[in-house]
Amino acid sequence: MRLNRLRTLTALGLVGAGALLLAGCTQAPAPEPTTPSATVTSTPTPTPTGPVLVPEGSATDNLPLFTTVMNDVWATDARVQGRAYVDALVAAGFPKTAMQVTNDATSVGNPADSIQFSVVWAGECLVGQVGPSTPAPTALVMPELPAGDCLIGNTRAIDW
Repeated sequence: MRLNRLRTLTALGLVGAGALLLAGCTQAPAPEPTTPSATVTSTPTPTPTGPVLVPEGSATDNLPLFTTVMNDVWATDARVQGRAYVDALVAAGFPKTAMQVTNDATSVGNPADSIQFSVVWAGECLVGQVGPSTPAPTALVMPELPAGDCLIGNTRAIDW
């Protein structure tokens, strides 16, 4: 009897040890997912790829856009047409009523050596100059003239 009892205890011990081993091999229950009280989603704000018009800014604040527009037109076949600069500046948001442009041709019909165009902005002038006699397109901020415009001399009517 004693032998049967010993066998039973040994078998129970082996079963218990096996159960402990098996318990160590099983995974712990996965934690239950929690739901956040509020889901915050963030939509990225698109950023412009280049300079933008600063309506309440100074002429200096808007010089980067003015320069970019000038350089973009200079890179086209319309590089010596004053109207192309005016139209491009208007498309960029500058007011046409604040602009001046010199003639594309001389008084005898030859192409102008340079073309100047300007925008009066916040008491100052954005002035651009391009043309065959100009080493490179140039844009800068100048003081507004006492008469309220930017260019001295004959300018072309912007009537389109």
